[in-house]
Amino acid sequence: MTEVMDFAHTAHCPGELPLSTTAPEPLLNTPLHDLHVALGARMVPFAGYSMPVQYPSGLMAEHLHTRSAAGLFDVSHMGQLKLVGPDAAAAFESLVPMDVLGLGLNKQRYGLLLNEAGGIIDDLMFVNRGADIFIIVNGACKAADIAHIQEKIGQRCAVIPMPGSALLALQGPQAVLALERVLPGVAQLVFMTGQSFRWDGAELFVTRSGYTGEDGFEISVPAAHAPALAQALLAQAEVKPIGLGARNSLRLEAGLCLYGNDLDPSTTPVEASLNWAIQKVRRSGGARAAGFPGASTVLAQLDEPTGLQRKRVGLVALERVPVREHTELQTPGGERVGEVTSGLLGPTINQPIAMAYVAPAHAAPGTHLNAIVRGKPVAMQVSPMPFVANRYVRSQI
Repeated sequence: MTEVMDFAHTAHCPGELPLSTTAPEPLLNTPLHDLHVALGARMVPFAGYSMPVQYPSGLMAEHLHTRSAAGLFDVSHMGQLKLVGPDAAAAFESLVPMDVLGLGLNKQRYGLLLNEAGGIIDDLMFVNRGADIFIIVNGACKAADIAHIQEKIGQRCAVIPMPGSALLALQGPQAVLALERVLPGVAQLVFMTGQSFRWDGAELFVTRSGYTGEDGFEISVPAAHAPALAQALLAQAEVKPIGLGARNSLRLEAGLCLYGNDLDPSTTPVEASLNWAIQKVRRSGGARAAGFPGASTVLAQLDEPTGLQRKRVGLVALERVPVREHTELQTPGGERVGEVTSGLLGPTINQPIAMAYVAPAHAAPGTHLNAIVRGKPVAMQVSPMPFVANRYVRSQI
């Protein structure tokens, strides 16, 4: 789950709605705003907030540092909420095609809010914390998401937004070394699990996951404690601040969707190649099959994928020409078969990469297509994702 932004074609950033050229008024500040400014960040309007797109070292250096060491991201613009009550898990399961009731204590799962047509309203992360279901949603969608959840299940459980909480993400192969010094014991977490920690008198909730493809952590922290925690992390030798520009290039290399570009309300989970996110228990023949918005459409597509009209795929350019979103894709014979939804030069692999939706007949890895850039064809090849291998820590030795 990440969010949309256009920085005059320097990058497209972590799932929200496209930016207007006119800044929204008034812009909100995250609790780390003053720290970003002090660090020399280039600030831009994003999802109603003033956010850092990059720091003086630049997007490329930030991207590569996260791949080699550890990067600190401010994602406090995203929405945090919790569902409380004995019926909370069952109520939330009625809104998503995921197994919520079977999720173990302190386990995290990727989720999708769907409309009645099976289209994706938003993608999100949720954790069974025992006392509640903790949810993180995309920033530009958070008000609508919370209203939607409240309307649909507010009679079954308490829907409690958490505007007083900031959110930091620490990502990279050395993130665990740095965070363990600040929060001893955090190294015992594994991918898609979470735990509460105490730091400087505050209660934090930390999950081990992330949207870069690297090992990493998300830290929910009371807003008043966020600046001090960020400074404590930046004091670690491995850690540097990273902006939204590199967050986007990292997630695309990892083959992860951008809400507003690669996902939207007209796109179903199966079209988006997110079948893996729908557990067997919610599928046809499962113990709790269906029972979510758009179930008839989604289950029919899962059961008979030959009926799909389009499918999300990865693309690698065979020429050194970045291919941006909305670029038309054609067969070598000139037939229009799809459109790019995200694209840039992948800094780690030093090669143009993209995501696109194409007709299923042209979705097989190795298929050659042409992207039409300024009227000229750019040769591309359908490629498996991720473009850069994920390095999540799934178990402890």
